[in-house]
Amino acid sequence: MARELSAAQSSSADVATAIPRHSLATEVYETVFGQLMSLKIAPGSRITVDNLARELRVSQTPIREALSRLEAEGLVNKTHLVGYSAAPQVTAKQFADLYELRLLLEPDAARRAVARLDEESVAELAEAAGVMGRRAKTGDERARYSQFARQDAVFHDMIMKVAGNELIRDTLIHQHVHFHIFRLMFHSRVTEEALSEHEAIISAFEARDAAAAEKAMRLHIERSRDRLLPVFDE
Repeated sequence: MARELSAAQSSSADVATAIPRHSLATEVYETVFGQLMSLKIAPGSRITVDNLARELRVSQTPIREALSRLEAEGLVNKTHLVGYSAAPQVTAKQFADLYELRLLLEPDAARRAVARLDEESVAELAEAAGVMGRRAKTGDERARYSQFARQDAVFHDMIMKVAGNELIRDTLIHQHVHFHIFRLMFHSRVTEEALSEHEAIISAFEARDAAAAEKAMRLHIERSRDRLLPVFDE
């Protein structure tokens, strides 16, 4: 976080002048989000505002703003008189329940979305899926992993939006499925295999093939589940 580091060498007034508050809060959020997704901040561990402020060389205000946002996304818990902690990992039972829910809802949504697709929405979905040229492998691997976790959530939510059932969409959004499952395993194979499965979904959308879209989504979710299941054998 180069900008924070340079700003920290000035007075607090200089920091406020040099970096717009909303930009600083966003940078802090992205940094802490990445630490949570890559398990640098371990699930269930205490998160101390003072320690983060010192580590990132910022005031407590953007730290608290970031933690509040992460709490809303289900990645951070706040306990009265105790403070913040990283959300615990999902249990094997919660994992199984999440995937049962996804298999009930998402393949059908992919099928229904086909009838509502136009050229613009297909292009937007392809971009969100990462299939319009796989992202260059530059920068920090942990940052790429957390970025893909967010992008994967966006892609699946866009499909639910196109499908048109807002109740089902809201149900899945409030489970924070993608953030929780990506915290189970930090491995580049997770993203590479998911991208290939996204390609199959997009191909079905481009062909306006509802049956193929349903099948591709079901296979994607089943393979995602199977990739992560070994975590619970350890």
